[in-house]
Amino acid sequence: MERRRKLNAPALDFDDVVYGIHATTEALAAGERLRAIHVAADRKRDLALRDLLGRAKDLNVPVRFEERAFFAKLPFKAHQGVVAIAPPFAYESLHDVLGAPSRAQKRFYVVLDHLTDPHNVGAIVRTAECVGADAIVLPDRRSAGINATVRKAAAGAAAHLPIARVANLANAIRTMKKAGIWIVGAESSPSAVEMTRADLNRDLALVVGAEGAGLSQLITRECDYLVRIPMRGEVASLNASVAAAVLMYESLRQRQE
Repeated sequence: MERRRKLNAPALDFDDVVYGIHATTEALAAGERLRAIHVAADRKRDLALRDLLGRAKDLNVPVRFEERAFFAKLPFKAHQGVVAIAPPFAYESLHDVLGAPSRAQKRFYVVLDHLTDPHNVGAIVRTAECVGADAIVLPDRRSAGINATVRKAAAGAAAHLPIARVANLANAIRTMKKAGIWIVGAESSPSAVEMTRADLNRDLALVVGAEGAGLSQLITRECDYLVRIPMRGEVASLNASVAAAVLMYESLRQRQE
């Protein structure tokens, strides 16, 4: 009981929590050193948890079966009766992600220009991993970091995709350009090139702007060119994560061809 009280204490950093069946299973699959996994006692024999519990046993990760009152004290509602305590998220350095072997013939990165909504960040991380991106780059200020909500929205992708956090985004982009990476910004203005006419089949970093505000002026100036998604309806823009997904898959389509 003493051990459980410590875990419930306010000192627990909720950024270091992974919650939900899929996100926790993927964290185990990626080899994250989870400190403990808390499972609702009424799900002990749930077939949906068979893989998760098997992986935890193989990796010697403690599993503790808890009453529902344990989960009621947590700020996460979509936990599905599964909450894991993880070490602080391990960010990569920009130097490391640029020096790592590419997952494909052409290098591909996704840069986030001060996105603050963790659900959008998580969705972008998930899509970036699905299209085979080499890394995500985001600033360490005025941006959502990789917290519990991001990990949940990413559905485990944050455990597989390198994520670099940088002090100065503009300087990071300049470093990427020196490394031979073309910088393309997602922009809705008419002056931007429509995505199907833009050359996305190259070593590329796609820069996605903040929700509502879009790309900052400084980052826009650092882009080699801007691309836009064709819009045919009355609504003028897409959600940031949806726009990022459309552009990522357009880049993938061009690279495959």
